[in-house]
Amino acid sequence: MLSRKTAVKVGAAISALAMLGSLAACGSSKATTDSNGKPIVTILVVKNSNQTKMADMSWTKDLEADCDCSIQWKEVSDDQWGQQKNASLAAGEISDLNIRAFNPDDAARNSSAFEQLGNDLDKLPNVKKFFKEQPTAKKLVTVDGKVTVLPSSRTKGFLASGQHFMINKTWLDKLGLSVPKTWDDLRKVMQAFKTQDPNGNGQADEIAFNPREMNTGKIGDWWSPFLMMNSTGIATYFNSGPSQQGIYVKNGKVANWMQTKQFRQVIEFYHEMVKNGWAPSDWVTVKDDKYNARNQSDGKTAKVGMVFGWDESAFGSYGSDLANQYISIPIPSADGVSAEDTVWDGSSEANRYEDYHMSMSANAANKDACLKVINLLYSEKYSIQQLFGSFSDGYVKKTGAHSYKVTEKFHKAQDASKIPALEDRLAGWVSDDVTVEGDRGMDHVANADKPYKEQYSHYDHTKDLMPIYVRIGESDQNAVANNNTALFNYAIPVVSKWLSQGGVEDDSQWNAFQENLKKYNIDQNTEIWQKAYNKYVK
Repeated sequence: MLSRKTAVKVGAAISALAMLGSLAACGSSKATTDSNGKPIVTILVVKNSNQTKMADMSWTKDLEADCDCSIQWKEVSDDQWGQQKNASLAAGEISDLNIRAFNPDDAARNSSAFEQLGNDLDKLPNVKKFFKEQPTAKKLVTVDGKVTVLPSSRTKGFLASGQHFMINKTWLDKLGLSVPKTWDDLRKVMQAFKTQDPNGNGQADEIAFNPREMNTGKIGDWWSPFLMMNSTGIATYFNSGPSQQGIYVKNGKVANWMQTKQFRQVIEFYHEMVKNGWAPSDWVTVKDDKYNARNQSDGKTAKVGMVFGWDESAFGSYGSDLANQYISIPIPSADGVSAEDTVWDGSSEANRYEDYHMSMSANAANKDACLKVINLLYSEKYSIQQLFGSFSDGYVKKTGAHSYKVTEKFHKAQDASKIPALEDRLAGWVSDDVTVEGDRGMDHVANADKPYKEQYSHYDHTKDLMPIYVRIGESDQNAVANNNTALFNYAIPVVSKWLSQGGVEDDSQWNAFQENLKKYNIDQNTEIWQKAYNKYVK
């Protein structure tokens, strides 16, 4: 008779197998070939909903011809994969190759399931070249000296934060206001935006500042309201990493900004915005559809003065009348903080590189064919087409030895949400020698990043920022994950209430909050990240 523990494990495995009916079967020990005798390679791709089918991307047919193999593409959405990934790992159901599916930590925890690609670099000369030119990328995926999952690298123009403070320049000009440089300036601008009808429609419908909702599972995130921490001199890096947990570094010392007076100061400022009607009273809990609707209005009349976003596309498509009203500006300095001590989000490397773009099953039937496919994907020829679409379909044109132009045909496909490429989900890399003309995403994010050059210079990007390649060990990962679950289940509701209703100014509430953070092991998290920082930063 099975014990309850054993029965649960067996049941979980059966459930995992049932869930994975739509995914690729794992590689077998026996070689598999198609009717023409060509080796079969199964590739799972985690895709965005606005991307066309892999079979409709012409470059995939060329890839199949160049590798002299038969490729079977399996596609899954982000939401589906979020539900299925753990089951895939539990059941050992891993496709031959996997694009944007598993990260280095997944591979470290399931080491017998994945090929150590770092041992295959002699058969992956394009990857070897990638790591030599861009060593940060290799560091990013190296766990305990091993490389199992390969990273991606977009064009050098993406070496920019994905986080920017956007303001309606048309409104500023109409009201005769300058770009705010301090929180006091910001208060005056928000009051004017709220009361002086800058959109000219005769209605009091302007939202001076539209913060994005609070994430319920962590304290920071993409376009987080806590980008305002940079105003106080604490640098965030919200594209990814432990900054989303509140972790920051100052002169090599790791800490958590939820335990700082600066955090309290930012919360007070947001509540001031709500109290004065500068920010919506419900912003803390508003979901993305309503948040985006506020930003984009009717496509003609602006309703929002300021947001944190990627670039002006937060307000509409590139070149639209609404989007053209907005510019990015340096973050204004907090009360009592000098301009020289004000910083900006240091996510630039995390914007160019991602660490979970190619993994290979240890049980792949046709290993040599799989490695050939990987090497081709990491060539310039296929990296460019993964980003921008097929040469043969006219989405991107080769204009020189290492130069390319993205065409209007690709832009129209983007605007129609029928993107014929993987874009940032590519399993590939682009050398610094390559130039690309007409990549709107790259051009606009690079332009949006320019105003922060001075604020980037106000801190050391190794001593005052957690490098993207710093990793914590497996046992520590479990400890941090467990701590964070309890920590944020407690902290987020408290912080959310303070943001919308006030109370953080009450010393008794603040002190009780700090004591409870310690009870939920916030200090252990800091110690773990300090240990990792000391290990990787030499």
